[in-house]
Amino acid sequence: MDRNFSWRSLVYAILYFCYFSCALQLYIALSGHANFIGLRDSIIYSMIWLVPTLFFPNITKKFATIYGIIVGGLSLISIGYFTIYRQEFSQSVFFVMAESNYNESHEFISQYLSIKLVAVLLIYILVGVFLWFKVKPVYVKNMTKWVVSIIIVVYALMPLFISVAIKKTSFERATQHLLSRMETTVPWQLLSSYIAYRSQLSNMEKILNHLETLPKFENLTDANGNTPRTLVLVIGESTTRSRMGIYGYERDTTPLIEQFKKDNPDFLAFNDVVSSRPYTIEILQQALTLADEQHPDLYLSKPSLIHLMKQAGYKTFWITNQQTMTKRNTMLTMFSKQADEQFYMNNDRNQSSRQYDSSVFEPFKNVLNDPAEKKFIVIHLLGTHMKYELRYPEGEEYQRFKDKTGVNFDLDDDKLKVYNSYDNAVAFNDFVTTELFKLFKNSDPNGFILYFSDHGEEVYQTAPHDVLGRNEKAPTRAMYTVPFMLWQSPKWLMSHPNHFESYVNRKFSTQDLIHTWSDLAGLSFDDYQPEKSIVNEKFAQPTRWIGDPHGKEGLTDFDQLAK
Repeated sequence: MDRNFSWRSLVYAILYFCYFSCALQLYIALSGHANFIGLRDSIIYSMIWLVPTLFFPNITKKFATIYGIIVGGLSLISIGYFTIYRQEFSQSVFFVMAESNYNESHEFISQYLSIKLVAVLLIYILVGVFLWFKVKPVYVKNMTKWVVSIIIVVYALMPLFISVAIKKTSFERATQHLLSRMETTVPWQLLSSYIAYRSQLSNMEKILNHLETLPKFENLTDANGNTPRTLVLVIGESTTRSRMGIYGYERDTTPLIEQFKKDNPDFLAFNDVVSSRPYTIEILQQALTLADEQHPDLYLSKPSLIHLMKQAGYKTFWITNQQTMTKRNTMLTMFSKQADEQFYMNNDRNQSSRQYDSSVFEPFKNVLNDPAEKKFIVIHLLGTHMKYELRYPEGEEYQRFKDKTGVNFDLDDDKLKVYNSYDNAVAFNDFVTTELFKLFKNSDPNGFILYFSDHGEEVYQTAPHDVLGRNEKAPTRAMYTVPFMLWQSPKWLMSHPNHFESYVNRKFSTQDLIHTWSDLAGLSFDDYQPEKSIVNEKFAQPTRWIGDPHGKEGLTDFDQLAK
């Protein structure tokens, strides 16, 4: 038997052991669905399987066979899932799978078992079998096998070492970071996803169990009684009002909602609404509860807006295109689980992937047709979240802003590209939100639909035009200014005549959303404060505090920020 080293054997061994994870990641990277980080990580953690064959070359074929059956078989889950949904398998999928019953699983298989899916899986399997036939023992010197193996293991564990030794994080957090790096690689992908899922599920269950002990809203009354109605709350993401044409931005980023406003005179765009926090979780802990900047922890001791609507007799729905189960998003999932029905449209591994908000249209249509007489629907969009170019389709018609037209200050080419991609994302968000308004209108409802963004975003528009994103310790107005739009149906207006158009220039903070929503819905309870409702005649102009209420720096008056 030839025991000489063969580069050909080594290359085929590497290709085989990397194939079941790297093939999908290579396609994802080259297709622009996500970046190359997943491919890098999948190569690193697939190479671990090469180590046993270096030390025991005589068992290479047997090891490769077992590896192919187990790891290759498990990888079919990821390949099939991506083929169907164009999303990577993640712990979010475990969450959705755990929430599915036998009938739903059977319907899923019946719905998605197609010639395309079978063809993709068959080709994928045949390539794997071809590589298996090419796998042969790799004979190297003892010193070489030890050096190579140590390099592979050290490089694989490097994120753990950096987290503990350099960044000084706890071993638990470092381990979680390591598992997140392994998410792209089979079978570590399934193992880390399951561990993360169980951990987040445990945290969420603790929160939900705590919320079950909270008192109800005291002395709740509903001015509308049992009249059938549908109320819709649309929550956007990272969309600053100052980059929307409907609010005076130089570029035409919102032509569709502007046309909707012309066609529907009762449509209202409130002109001076801000978020109290520039982060999704923190603002929704206030906007969807009785908490605010001066009482930030009330969300832990008082019931939420979803609880309010359920107590008032509404059937509640939560449709989201945000990630379902990550450590950061457990609170979002907690809010969603308070609703009677949930629709999780985004089960991707990370936000840096193409998952468009148009995915919420179908579940929204279905929910509008639900026979419940009183419906409360929350739709949570991904909006204009970074990376901006991933928030809209790749077609030429969606690349509306490509040059410096409408930009009245200097930006280098890299910044201009990001600036334009954000405006393109705002334009696609205009399509999504307008379509939601239209779908609601076309359902001939008795009710209203309200849209606001959780917070804004700074994308090089504030001088000296060098800030991107959000930083609570270095705030700009663009991080906090948000759209706030309301449309009331003709049926609703017949029984709820009002002059809200005279209120559109009021200064308002979304930390007080629950009071405005209660006012619009005709709900009253002991903690309801009409002076905090933007549509109430008793509205009192508040100091619009921003900042971290738990931070040492204290709070800042938004209206004192430089314009």
